[in-house]
Amino acid sequence: MLKDYFKKLNPAMIAVIWSLAWPTMLEQAMQTAVQYIDTAMVGSLGTQATAAVGSTSTVNWLIGSSISAMSIGFLAFIAKARGAGDNNTAKRAVGQSVLAVLVMGIFFTVLTLSLSEMVPVWMQVDENIREIAAQYFFILYIPMLPRTASIIFGTVLRASGDTKTPMKIGVVMNITNIVLNFLLIYETRVLKIFSVEFTVYGAGLGVIGAAVASAIAFTIGGILITIVLWCHPELSPKGQKIVPDAEILRPCLKVAFPNMLQRFGTSLGFVAFASMINSLGDISTAAHTIANTVESAFYIPGFGMQTAAATLNGNAYGARDKQRMHDLANMFIPIELVLMVISGASLFFLAPSLMDIFSDSPEVIGLGSTVLRMVAISEPFYGFSIIIEGMMQGVGRTKEPFIYNLMGMWGIRILGTFIFTQLLDMTLVAAWGCMIAHNMFLFCMFLRCFIKGKWNPLLTEENV
Repeated sequence: MLKDYFKKLNPAMIAVIWSLAWPTMLEQAMQTAVQYIDTAMVGSLGTQATAAVGSTSTVNWLIGSSISAMSIGFLAFIAKARGAGDNNTAKRAVGQSVLAVLVMGIFFTVLTLSLSEMVPVWMQVDENIREIAAQYFFILYIPMLPRTASIIFGTVLRASGDTKTPMKIGVVMNITNIVLNFLLIYETRVLKIFSVEFTVYGAGLGVIGAAVASAIAFTIGGILITIVLWCHPELSPKGQKIVPDAEILRPCLKVAFPNMLQRFGTSLGFVAFASMINSLGDISTAAHTIANTVESAFYIPGFGMQTAAATLNGNAYGARDKQRMHDLANMFIPIELVLMVISGASLFFLAPSLMDIFSDSPEVIGLGSTVLRMVAISEPFYGFSIIIEGMMQGVGRTKEPFIYNLMGMWGIRILGTFIFTQLLDMTLVAAWGCMIAHNMFLFCMFLRCFIKGKWNPLLTEENV
C-alpha cells in the first residue's frame, strides 16, 4: 500500500508542501535548540535546579495549548477564505484575532500571576524547591500578552501561507534567549578558548536568570510579530473594528472550542501525569523533564508537516477542490511516515548520548535513555495521527480529535499511570509505557477516521 502511495507523488506539489513545512520545522528546531540549551545550562546547576524548572513545564503547556487552540479556529477560517479568494473576510478575521489576543492575554496574565505560588504545591513539587519553582513560574508569565500575540498572530500568518516570517521572528527570540541565559544564569567567570583567556561577566541569578531571559525573549517576539502583521500588505488589521463580530467569531469558535477543550483536557492530563511523576522523586522528575526535552526535537518533522497539511487542506476546501484534497493526502502520508521512521530510529540510537548532554547523574541518564528508546518505536504511528489531525483542523473538523485525545489521555495514560505508579509503586518506565499506549490508541482512531473519509468534508457534502 505504501509503495502505491509513492508512485503518486507529484514533484510540484511536494515543492509547495516543502515551501510551507521547512520554515515551521526550522522554527521548531530553533525552539527545541533553546530548550536543549536552557536545560543544559540549568542542568549544570544541579538536579534540583532542573527539577524546579521542569516541575511546572506541563502547566506551561496547558496555558500555551489553550491559546494555540483558539488560533486553530482562525487558521481554519482564514485558510478557507483565502482559498475561496475572499480576502476581505480574511482581513475581518485578522481583526478578530487582535481582539482574541487582548482578551486571552490579559486573562491568562491575571490568572497565572495570581496562582504562581500555588502551582508548585498542586504539582507536588518537593518542598525544598517550591519557592524557586514559584518564582520561575511568576517571572515566565509576566509577558503573557506578547506571548499570546506570538502564538495567535504567528498562526494567522501561517494560515495565509507565510511560514517564513514566524520562523525569522522565532530565530530572533531564540538567539535573544540564549545570549541572555549566558549572561544571567552564571556568575562572572574566566573562559578559555584555545590559548586565549577572557572574562565573561554574569549576573549569577541561576534559575531566576533563565526565567528573566525567557520573559525578555517572549516580549521581543510578541512585539515584532505584531509589527509585522500590522504592516502586512494583505492581512493588516488596520481599519478593522476591534469589537466582537459574530459572523466571524461564530465559525472560528465552532472550530476552536472543541480544539480548546481537547488541548485543555490533554494538557490538564499532562499536569496530572507530571504530578504523579514528581511524586516519584528528583531522579524521576529530572529524567522525565530531560527526556521530554530530548523527545521534542524528534517530533519536529511531524508537526512541521502538520502546519502545511492544515493550511493546504483548508485552502483546497475553500476552493471546493475535492481532487486536490485527495492528492494532498496521498502526498503527506508517505512523506510523514518516512520522516518519522528516520526520526524514531535516530532517537533510539542517540538516546544515551543526548541524555548525557543534560545531566551528569548516571541514574538520570540511564532512566531517561530507557524511556526514550521505548517511545522511539511508536513515533511513525504518532506521525500518522499528527498529519490526519492537521488535515482535519484545516477544514474545521475538530470534534473527533477532541474525543480521541481525551479518551486516550484520561482513559489510558492517566488511569494507567495512576494504577501503575500510585497503587502498584512502579517506576517512570511504567508511566511512559502508558504514554506509548496512548499514542497507539490515537493511531488506531485516526486511521479509522482516514479510512472512513472524515478528514474530507467534500466526500460527504451534497451537490459537490
